[in-house]
Amino acid sequence: MNALDPVALFGPLLGGVGLFLLGMGLMTDGLKLAAGPALEHILARSTRTRLHGLASGALITAAVQSSSAVTVAAIGFVNAGLLSLSQALWVLFGSNVGTTFTGWLVALVGLKVKVEAFALPLIGLGALARLVGRRPAVAATGQAVAGFGVLFLGIGLLQQAFLGLADEVRLPAGEGVAGALAMVGIGAALTVVMQASAASMALALTAAQSGLISLQAAAAVVVGANIGTTVTAVLAAIGATPNARRAAAAHVLFNVLTAAVALALLPWLVGAIVWVRDAIGMDHEPASTLALFHSIFNLLGVALMWPLAERLTRWLLQRFRTQEEDEARPRHLDDNVLQVPELALDALRREVRRSGAIAARVARGALAGAAPAALQRDRAVRAALDAAIDRFVERMHRGAMSAHTGERLPLVLRVARYHEATAESAYDAAVALGDAAAVALPDAVAAADAEFRRCGHALLDAVAVPDDTAAHEPIVTPAVGRLLDASENSYQALKAALLAAGADGRLPLAMMDARLRAASALRRALQQAVKAAQLDADIAAEAPAAG
Repeated sequence: MNALDPVALFGPLLGGVGLFLLGMGLMTDGLKLAAGPALEHILARSTRTRLHGLASGALITAAVQSSSAVTVAAIGFVNAGLLSLSQALWVLFGSNVGTTFTGWLVALVGLKVKVEAFALPLIGLGALARLVGRRPAVAATGQAVAGFGVLFLGIGLLQQAFLGLADEVRLPAGEGVAGALAMVGIGAALTVVMQASAASMALALTAAQSGLISLQAAAAVVVGANIGTTVTAVLAAIGATPNARRAAAAHVLFNVLTAAVALALLPWLVGAIVWVRDAIGMDHEPASTLALFHSIFNLLGVALMWPLAERLTRWLLQRFRTQEEDEARPRHLDDNVLQVPELALDALRREVRRSGAIAARVARGALAGAAPAALQRDRAVRAALDAAIDRFVERMHRGAMSAHTGERLPLVLRVARYHEATAESAYDAAVALGDAAAVALPDAVAAADAEFRRCGHALLDAVAVPDDTAAHEPIVTPAVGRLLDASENSYQALKAALLAAGADGRLPLAMMDARLRAASALRRALQQAVKAAQLDADIAAEAPAAG
């Protein structure tokens, strides 16, 4: 080969990398389409324990050949409330273990079998199934099969390229700190450029198998590839939700910590893996040894994270907080007060009042004509706070409770449900109004609507309770009854005005119906807010003066 001919020297290398990436993309997309719903079901159901989450992440990543797909799914489940952050972390750690399947695939199949004997038939059969498959699952499976074929064709081309390069190019042997760091940098850079750690793995395995680099140098490239995957996670987390950023941070910490330990122990770790290889009777080919190194390397990371996971979860939950999450955190619910039931109930009432204040904000927004999207933040905050309240009540039930506390607890919970109904009814009003909000109202209807909303605001002002109000202080005044009657009268006047405008054609019937449904939902929200305030006042009247 002419060493000065760059096309002949590096053309097959670039083509092999391109075919490998193309095959990986086809295979991953096909597998996700063919098995996606089933895999999502497994991910949602099989994360009850650390081992379940770890196994699910590993198996699903091996099945779809995409750790990024599993990461995105895990983050989505966290945001949807189907997985806790701690459960998602083990799925993410498991996905790192699952990526090692690619190394074994390359080492045991791609580099040991005559690629042309099955790669080209796979491409043909897969493409045929993709074209003629009537069912989506069949077409997706055909795409995955064709992707397998293209991937192995790329591996075969890489083998040929590295066999030629071995006589012309000499790369660092990975000896010493500087040499190992250089190979780690190469692995990380390749992964960042190609956006696929599997491609970096395939390059390292085929280069080592062809004698282009030493076993230790290839192992350092593998370590670098793991570090390189963190760049994708960091980029994906920019501007993302807090949970997405926490998951990305966990991914970075796992990979960087594992890589740092493996790099510090690299010569001894490679020697230990060679010993394990010999002990279990594996062949001595570099590719198989590297696949074993990659697996043990990631399992070492899992072992390192096992005792640190709970502290890591707590640390992550304190990071990347948004204003909404801060407001959704309980301010009064402290497990220390559970030892004294009366104090626990007092703390619970204060937290329920905070939930009520947020529900009132949703109602005020709906009265002001806010769109549903504008109310969603407060609605989500209140729902999260209610979930924390429910968990606190469960812990209260586990301890001893006096008869007096036991009688008052259901009443406090009923107040919380009234607040929930207030917020949800107000949100329903905003949804019901929809496009009708932009439609001009006849003068009589507009005047009745404005009066109803004014009365609603006045009523909410009258029942508003500062969350720092002492438990025994009265909060409902006689004015509340008069304001509730005024609100009801203004609602009936608005209803009559809307029906009259719809009947004589001054208002389209669809707009009339939307306005009626919105007004009815607002009326219910106001009624629920008053019920909550009145019941809370009754509970306060029975509370000890020491509160």
